[in-house]
Amino acid sequence: MRLVCLDLEGVLVPEIWIAFAEATGIPELKRTTRDEPDYGKLMRFRLALLRDRGLKLKDIQEVISAMDPLEGAKEFVNALRERTQFVILSDTFSQFAKPLMAKIGYPTLLCNTLVVGADGTITDYELRQEEGKRKAVEAFKSLNLKVFAAGDSFNDLAMIRAADAGCLFRPPASIKNQCGDLACTTAYGELLAEIDGFLAN
Repeated sequence: MRLVCLDLEGVLVPEIWIAFAEATGIPELKRTTRDEPDYGKLMRFRLALLRDRGLKLKDIQEVISAMDPLEGAKEFVNALRERTQFVILSDTFSQFAKPLMAKIGYPTLLCNTLVVGADGTITDYELRQEEGKRKAVEAFKSLNLKVFAAGDSFNDLAMIRAADAGCLFRPPASIKNQCGDLACTTAYGELLAEIDGFLAN
């Protein structure tokens, strides 16, 4: 059996933190895993900014509720479902993702969780597990599944390289230039073609 594992933000939906940065006028929050390889460092930076500005979970959720999937994403998901099973592996949080999952048909999502105080302040975060994307791919392979993986950020590279096949999807130049060994796609049709090749072998 064959399985496709996809990143979420930048692949199917816009970057949540960038949308929130634009909504709040805090440009520092535009920094994402496309820019910072160290996820722990990035999250500590984000949580400190939220605390300093008095921003709470509901403020982020209000922005997310107005977001839509990337153009063509829903059609891509439907086309992928006709071909094979797929799972989204993301470093986003369950409290962020639910409204967006509804807009792409509630695919299976493995992600992290925010720790939220009684007043709605985000105090910390809990990883599903360390290096969760790579370990999920390795676990699927241990079940005798053949895995294809795609993503756009530093935190996707380990899962792509752990998979049986995979590619980048619309990565920034900094990642594309460092990863000449990985195929790079920029449109859903190209990504489906890569997946079709994987399914045919």
